[in-house]
Amino acid sequence: MKLSTRLHIIKSHRIAIVFVAGCFLAWLSLPTASARETLKAPTLDEVLASPRDLWGLAAMREPNGASYEFFEKLLPPLRYVNAAFRHYPIVLSAPNAPVKARLISNGSAINARADLNTWKEVGTPVSFFVGAEQVPFGGKISALDGPRYERGYLPIVRMDYRSGEATYREETFAAIDLPDHAVVCTRFSLKVGKAGSVAARIAAKGPLHAVGNAICDDAGGVLISFDKAWQWNAERQTLTAELSAAGGAALAIATVPLDPKAALDALNYDAQKDKCVATWEALLAGAMHVEVPEPVVNAAWKSTIVGSFLLLNNDRMNYSAGNAYEVMFEAECGDVVRALMLWRINDQARRMIPPLLDYAIPNGLPFHDSAFKLQLLAHYYSLTRDAEFIREQKPRWARSVDLLTRQRDPANGLLPREQYCGDELQKVFSLSMNANAWRGLRDMSLVLEQIGERDEARRIKQTADTLRKAVLAAVDKSERRDVQPPFIPVALFGEEKPYDMLTATRPGTYWNLMIQFVIGSGFFDHGSDRETWMMRYVAERGGLCMGMLRIHQHSGLFANEDGIDDLYGLRYVDALLRRDEPERAIAAFYGKLAQGMTRDTFLSAEGTGLRPLDEFGRAMYLPPTCSGNALFLWPLRSMLVQDYDLDNTGEPKILRLLFATPRRWLEDGKEIIVENAPTAFGEVSIRVKSRLSQGEVLAEIEAPRRNAPDKTLLRIRVPDGWKIVSAMSGGQSLGVDAKGTIDVSALKGRFAVALHVERR
Repeated sequence: MKLSTRLHIIKSHRIAIVFVAGCFLAWLSLPTASARETLKAPTLDEVLASPRDLWGLAAMREPNGASYEFFEKLLPPLRYVNAAFRHYPIVLSAPNAPVKARLISNGSAINARADLNTWKEVGTPVSFFVGAEQVPFGGKISALDGPRYERGYLPIVRMDYRSGEATYREETFAAIDLPDHAVVCTRFSLKVGKAGSVAARIAAKGPLHAVGNAICDDAGGVLISFDKAWQWNAERQTLTAELSAAGGAALAIATVPLDPKAALDALNYDAQKDKCVATWEALLAGAMHVEVPEPVVNAAWKSTIVGSFLLLNNDRMNYSAGNAYEVMFEAECGDVVRALMLWRINDQARRMIPPLLDYAIPNGLPFHDSAFKLQLLAHYYSLTRDAEFIREQKPRWARSVDLLTRQRDPANGLLPREQYCGDELQKVFSLSMNANAWRGLRDMSLVLEQIGERDEARRIKQTADTLRKAVLAAVDKSERRDVQPPFIPVALFGEEKPYDMLTATRPGTYWNLMIQFVIGSGFFDHGSDRETWMMRYVAERGGLCMGMLRIHQHSGLFANEDGIDDLYGLRYVDALLRRDEPERAIAAFYGKLAQGMTRDTFLSAEGTGLRPLDEFGRAMYLPPTCSGNALFLWPLRSMLVQDYDLDNTGEPKILRLLFATPRRWLEDGKEIIVENAPTAFGEVSIRVKSRLSQGEVLAEIEAPRRNAPDKTLLRIRVPDGWKIVSAMSGGQSLGVDAKGTIDVSALKGRFAVALHVERR
């Protein structure tokens, strides 16, 4: 591991170099969790003041490394937003529907008003109250259990709320058949107690009319249809139901008013629920299947795939829904499409690509956007070898190629000045933009070469090579080697100075976000000094917390002070995995899962505060965001299956399997299953069963069949205290290195590997 955040132990006859306070070093070095209980973990204030990721480092020193349980206990969960409804919203709709509904996550309302211009108002608000005193559902957080998803991942949301002698259950989902209306089906019942009451109060702008079992607006459109358990009070604009242990009360709430016939169909609660379950399960059935011995991880990957399709509007992968971010951003939204491709959701992802190639928002970042358009398309081809699609899309991608090839600054050979980023408007010669333009052009030239467009490929490659030389020359003139680690600026030619603590200034915060695109571009060779310097600068200058990117925007913006903006950490974590630094990557993975997403619903936000607002939760800025889904899906796939380009030729040559799995996943009796994982070589499947008590671990592999990698490596990361002694396949002995890595390149098709293990 090259990052200098590790603690170097010097031989006793030499002077020790101390990087952190002695008391923390003593705490960090304790061997077990039980021993550490005698001392306190670093406080949040200590974490925020430190240039290093104190919690992330501590997690890695736990037995078997970082874990969800370690991070989960450090802070209250994400909960609050800066809207009138205060609790974060859950977006509900049919897959890729154009209209979305808003369920408030404490169960208090559907389509509640935000009363803030950064949010969109959707539908007619319906608020829920329970008990004889009609208290707001979910109003007292200590009495609320949830929200939770059906089966842990399906968007059928359950919440239980205790009031008086009763505990009320609220269950809500979006009907599949009415995508243009975002009809939300809600049923109330008693989980505990013999009797109770529930009320649904409608905050309509105009008069309402009850027609049969429907509440209609003045135009005759149905806003709500209700079953026989409900009674209408026109004066209060409220539906009320008396509940018993024997039955419930159901509503169908339309975000866009329905005609009466459709409203009747929507009220068939059980049939609509069955269809909802079947539709989402069918979508997941087409994905790569992963099963690990950690239910929260299995639920999270399924939920984040579902969550991406909840934000999808027809074929447009929007950044969010129900707020100002209900738009596309090229790199961020493209990352989600690429993550879905890595999970074998190719047909749907294929349809999402043209809108991203057409993306042309006047945001001051035309070169940046064009670079990521080409990278997206090249990644699609690498996984699918769909030459027909590349040819079909030529009118679209040719615009990006043209933009990136026809303009150069005559003084330095770089692309012209462009905004530093979307939030920082000063125009600079950007290393991020130029490095990614090179990557997009280089990758696209390889695609065109492979599909037979050799003249075009040669022209684009020459342009990419020339640009690379110019960028390297600019970096030579711009980097600062008088600081440690050396500083690589985003704004070249002396326009950006080294930062001491990255979060101490707004520019430092944005360098921390934008340098990730440089790291991810692969412009500097794998394992090179410059790649290492950038990653060290992030890790040693206050850029990380729990493995996620720290921010302090210095704007007063809700949830963006003393916070994290982990969405942009995808490329940092991916670089850790590519560099074979699994412990740091696993810490970031669990940090994200435990404290970068909402509990049990797995939603992310643009920015999240680290300081709790109260004992129950922390702040979120405009959730949900699709990029948060990518930040979970992409690293998890790469913890299991890696097809990295390690020699910077643009073509992956090595397939690495299970290189970064948490060690506890192979405790005795546990199993890891990966089925139909897409790679640049074709699909691969893996099943590993741990039988430590019997002295063995068994692995079954189905190798890719499209084209063979130069080398295939399998790594078995057994728990602490165990070692792999030998490996066999078909009577043949296989070598095993100290990390548990086995070269299985000679084995083809389906094969098995048996590993003999012993206690250390």
